[in-house]
Amino acid sequence: MACVADLHIHSSYAYATARDLSFENLALWARHKGIDLLASADFTHPVWFEESRSKLSEAGDGLFEYGGVRFTLGTELSCVARVGGRGRRVHMLAFAPSFEAVAAINLMLSARGAKLAGDGRPTLRMSPRDLLETLLGIDARCIAMPAHAWTPWYGVFGSKSGFDSLAECFGDMTQYIPAVESGLSGDPAMCWRIPDLDDVSIVSFSDAHSLPRLGRELTVFDDIADYDALADALRSQGIAYTVELFPEEGKYYYSGHRKCGVSRSPKQIAEDGMDCPKCGRALTLGVAQRVEDLAARESAAVRVDDGVSGVARSSDGRPPFMSLVSLEQILSELLGVGIRTKRVRAAYLRLVETFGDELSLLTEIPSSDIARELPEHGARLAEGIERVRAGSVHITPGYDGQYGKVRVWPADGESLQAGLFG
Repeated sequence: MACVADLHIHSSYAYATARDLSFENLALWARHKGIDLLASADFTHPVWFEESRSKLSEAGDGLFEYGGVRFTLGTELSCVARVGGRGRRVHMLAFAPSFEAVAAINLMLSARGAKLAGDGRPTLRMSPRDLLETLLGIDARCIAMPAHAWTPWYGVFGSKSGFDSLAECFGDMTQYIPAVESGLSGDPAMCWRIPDLDDVSIVSFSDAHSLPRLGRELTVFDDIADYDALADALRSQGIAYTVELFPEEGKYYYSGHRKCGVSRSPKQIAEDGMDCPKCGRALTLGVAQRVEDLAARESAAVRVDDGVSGVARSSDGRPPFMSLVSLEQILSELLGVGIRTKRVRAAYLRLVETFGDELSLLTEIPSSDIARELPEHGARLAEGIERVRAGSVHITPGYDGQYGKVRVWPADGESLQAGLFG
């Protein structure tokens, strides 16, 4: 039985997050999104940790339950240290099999000077390698992996403070890294170009700072019965598929300068170089360029299936993926109003009630059923979902901290993207 998982989220106690990120609302929105398994989020924060212990009930060995949704104890940690003569800043995802293990982790971090009450994602003055070793020393069942691996700042492969390989980052502990999170500006096809990632799982999660962003990226496992099954699936690439944003929508996809309004693709970088034509400083290196710099393969062989969901596959059997646009984005364009308006929210809630959940609506339900079920806007909504499944969307790529813009229906004079991989 498939298990839809979002294992990188935040509570209301993390920096720059919504105040309504409670367990009640997380469980409700997980059901809206079609998510079976969530990370508990921010387990280092003392108030959220106590709330987690009081609200989550045992659901099996190492997993917990609240409101009909299962949870694993997980958090994001920020490692800041000098490694190899350079200052490094890398975000890590960490998971633990019990509250006892989490309590021991929090005690260790406090003893090392981490200010756990200040931010749900605390800053640690230790390297990712030392964090991994310490977590496994506390409980050998702990899991750790790099978060949003390609982000210029805080990604393990980030151009600003990252590394050129997993071995450079983790040294003798590399074998204990089961997976990397590709991040919003990356996708599995980009990671497939890096031989260093051949033997680890490529996972995708939302890094949600608000409820509507929950599930914007997901990893679907074949089945997760308990915590150890999750660990085994990560170690063995036991993934059915991942759900991605179009990577161009991520805010670090292209290189550029946001203040100067300059954005450049890898092709433009090859032609014009990395200096900003307006201010003369070096552009912030984007994920697309960073992948080009590290890639040992020209491209991954990818095709889009002819089925309902538009799954993209590699030529060597790696777990496939699909790229989607959120249902709220489709509704915003369809109705001609802002994505955070009451009209979009009301339409969204009616649709998930009618069709079960957002993921099913976007990936499984035939467009003819959508058109038939909805007397108003049904045909147009079905058309929009078909466009997304085919990758026929218009994208203005993000760069230097600015999110890209995706449109399902092009504005006058715009041409559609010619299919996701076409």
